[in-house]
Amino acid sequence: MAEPVFERLALVGAGLIGSSIARIARARGDIARVVVVNARTEKTLGRIAELGIADVCEIDPVRAVEGADCVVLCAPVGAYASLAAAIGPHLAPGAIITDVGSTKQSVIRDVGPHVPQGVHFVPGHPMAGTEFSGPDAGFSELFEGRWCLLTPPVGTDAAAVQRIKAFWERCGATVSIMDPEHHDRVVAIVSHLPHLIAFTICGTADDLADETRKEVLQFAASGFRDFTRIAASDPVMWRDVFLNNREALLEMLARFTEDAQAMARAVRWGDASYIEDKVMRGRKIRQALIDINQA
Repeated sequence: MAEPVFERLALVGAGLIGSSIARIARARGDIARVVVVNARTEKTLGRIAELGIADVCEIDPVRAVEGADCVVLCAPVGAYASLAAAIGPHLAPGAIITDVGSTKQSVIRDVGPHVPQGVHFVPGHPMAGTEFSGPDAGFSELFEGRWCLLTPPVGTDAAAVQRIKAFWERCGATVSIMDPEHHDRVVAIVSHLPHLIAFTICGTADDLADETRKEVLQFAASGFRDFTRIAASDPVMWRDVFLNNREALLEMLARFTEDAQAMARAVRWGDASYIEDKVMRGRKIRQALIDINQA
């Protein structure tokens, strides 16, 4: 077996992503010798202990990160600033701090100022997830065949970046390095906007008159069911994502709104060729995803 990437891995947050990393690290043995998990409540921490996916369980994030050579922030991105302020002074010299947040410019803004001299900061974003949350939602195959995007600030230690790359590769992910601003624009269209649309459609359905709403649920087609699956995602996490990537999200929403209005005009005026072209372009995108095993 290869030597572990880290001696002591501290996971601050025990939801879907954090508990999945813990499961993988415990199962493989070549990611970390010791896995420490921090959770916000005693109840969640107790469940982590019951599941047996951590070597050490800590309710205090400061105690959790002490002596760790890698700290992974796995909480909602809105909590990063306060967490970083609390744990920053206690990070070990030479340690690496990274994260799993879906926004990257805000993470650099909120965490960067609290990273002490001699500690390396390598923001990351595993492009994997489900609509479920909490420690029971995690599973060791979550990152298999998925991308993890790293957005190290200019001047980040290259060896630290390589260690985080190796960490994610051993978790099963394929790693790419990206500029933080470009990352936020890309995920705004491929992740954040689809979630915003799903939440909005389900809200529209929920606001219908009672009788119509009952029929919407009773006769829901697969398209609507897909939206409800996405809309079942963690509300706190997505609130924080929307607010912390607002500029890129609003830009993509404006572009989508213009395209939706153009489609509405085509439907209103019977422009069959425009409608057919949009449907065909959608089919092409779907086939392209299938061709690169991302479907």
